[in-house]
Amino acid sequence: MKKLIMMMLLFVFVVVGAACADANDTSEEIDENEETTEENEDIEVEHELGTTMVPQNPENVVVFDFGTVDTLHELGIEVTAVPKANVPDYLDVFTQDEYEDAGTLFEPDFETLANLDPDLIIISGRTQEAYEDLSELAPTIYMGIEENDYMNSFENNVMQLAEIFDVEDEASDRVSDLLDQVDALQNQVPEDQNGLIVMTSDGSLSAYGPGSRFGIIHDDFGVEPVALDIEEATHGQNISFEYVSEMDPDYLFVMDRNAVVGGEDDAVTTLDNELINQTTAVQNDQVIHLTPDYWYLSSGGIESVQQMINEISAITE
Repeated sequence: MKKLIMMMLLFVFVVVGAACADANDTSEEIDENEETTEENEDIEVEHELGTTMVPQNPENVVVFDFGTVDTLHELGIEVTAVPKANVPDYLDVFTQDEYEDAGTLFEPDFETLANLDPDLIIISGRTQEAYEDLSELAPTIYMGIEENDYMNSFENNVMQLAEIFDVEDEASDRVSDLLDQVDALQNQVPEDQNGLIVMTSDGSLSAYGPGSRFGIIHDDFGVEPVALDIEEATHGQNISFEYVSEMDPDYLFVMDRNAVVGGEDDAVTTLDNELINQTTAVQNDQVIHLTPDYWYLSSGGIESVQQMINEISAITE
């Protein structure tokens, strides 16, 4: 009788143990499925060119905007391909063979992209004409900077990338630090002195004011503009040397376009004439040459914005 009872108890233990094991396996399977679901969850991204469903933590990423490349690099996010022509010097790591050449900013290499089969493509203004075609290859989002709302646009772009790649905490810290620096710069910029932003190109001049491509100098950094009626055009308002002389700015901020696209005359040569040399900016040694890598090629990146702040901070020293 005792032997029979022992056998029955052993049978019960076996059955209960198997049931618990099955329950645990089922629970683990459910947990794994939930984790997989969370990892594969898509994010709805609204941008200037539409609304796109983007996979969270995409692994195969192609970027046609050097400001975005800058930000992703600063946040430790890998990219697969970039347009290798005109890569800013400080991002020259992306010219190495481990990164694919995606074409140019204006003409993507669709054959290469099709072979890469990207999970996500990120573009900005220079590539926007190809948006529809790129969207047929992979989810494509536009991450350009709004020139008349630069720092807010910058913050929104960085935090959108942070959400996609699940690095919100680090991104928030970096953005907060930069915004604090901008606030400090606004309080340090001389209120009684004005500035004029010019771009030189093959011996000619164009001017930029508030709300323009380089308007962050006035709008966010706090430098008083020498004039408020400067045309808000991509390549600025065409001006003469006489115009600069008449405006006589306290500070002259200079962008050398030929340093990026090539050409015979650099900014120093172009501005070396009697009219410019007699301005207050030149007489007081207050000519600031803006670095094209940050201002022209990769505007809107974490590192580029940091360097832009640094360059304008020089006028407060």
